[in-house]
Amino acid sequence: MADKNPRPENRRKFLAPVLVTFVIVAIASAIVLYSFTGFGARARVRRLQNPFPPTPEGIAAARLIYESRCANCHGTSGDGKGTKAEELSVAPADFRNARPMAAITDGELYWQITKGARPMPSFESLSEQERWELVDYIRTFAPPSPR
Repeated sequence: MADKNPRPENRRKFLAPVLVTFVIVAIASAIVLYSFTGFGARARVRRLQNPFPPTPEGIAAARLIYESRCANCHGTSGDGKGTKAEELSVAPADFRNARPMAAITDGELYWQITKGARPMPSFESLSEQERWELVDYIRTFAPPSPR
């Protein structure tokens, strides 16, 4: 009667290529996942500085854009309770909440406005200046507290 179990040395010969293949697939999958999730982009945008300092004119222009494109979801006061907020699968951000707003950089906020984040659409159709001015306007809802 033949032995059904392969010899230990045959198992080792088989195991090595399987492990190498597994490692290669795992590394390739991690690279693909990293590129599709935007982790690299987010790290870069975190360091972006707003090239448009807040001005009364810029804030006024951004307020008009906000009222026409953002207030339906984020609310006119930035509280995240706009008229369409309840229809969304993800609650809109409350821009008045100072702690989370302080944790997000201008670059990250600009990136979210530019690229969108489900269910929020992308606003790449706005000019770069308009998007940065929106960042400035959104910051008015939760101004940093003096220390």
